[in-house]
Amino acid sequence: MSITFKGSPVTLAGSELKVGDKMPDFVVMKNDMTPMHLSDTKGVRVFLSVPSLDTPVCDLEVRTFNQEVASLGDVSVYVASMDLPFAQTRWCGANGIDNVISVSDFKDRSFGKATGTYVNELGLLARAVFVVDSNNEITYVEYVPEIGEQPSFESVYMAARTAK
Repeated sequence: MSITFKGSPVTLAGSELKVGDKMPDFVVMKNDMTPMHLSDTKGVRVFLSVPSLDTPVCDLEVRTFNQEVASLGDVSVYVASMDLPFAQTRWCGANGIDNVISVSDFKDRSFGKATGTYVNELGLLARAVFVVDSNNEITYVEYVPEIGEQPSFESVYMAARTAK
């Protein structure tokens, strides 16, 4: 897998995940500074990996998912970034983000390493999407080749709607 940031190749820590893999466990921080593990989530889930909520591309991605999540049925959407929980809370509040759950990987980089999205050179997460079914099986994976570009929204929506 080749991922670039502004056209330059970057190195990702961890292993690339594929459809059919079990979503690996991770620990991230919720906005109240308490830990959240994969086992704390259930049902069909979409996990977004983004560099920082407070950038134009990430802003648009999270706003788009926030608007669409209701049309996906009984699906939970999480967005992981290296932003501090305080900054995530402020950004989500200022932008009316109430359907997407923001979590921070700043403390342990566990999500990034578990999903193969931690960018060694930047100390940020690469842009990726993982749709996980109720059995923790990954049913859709997209590592966006250029970190500054958007994922395939319609493909993610279709995968989330058809996951069980």
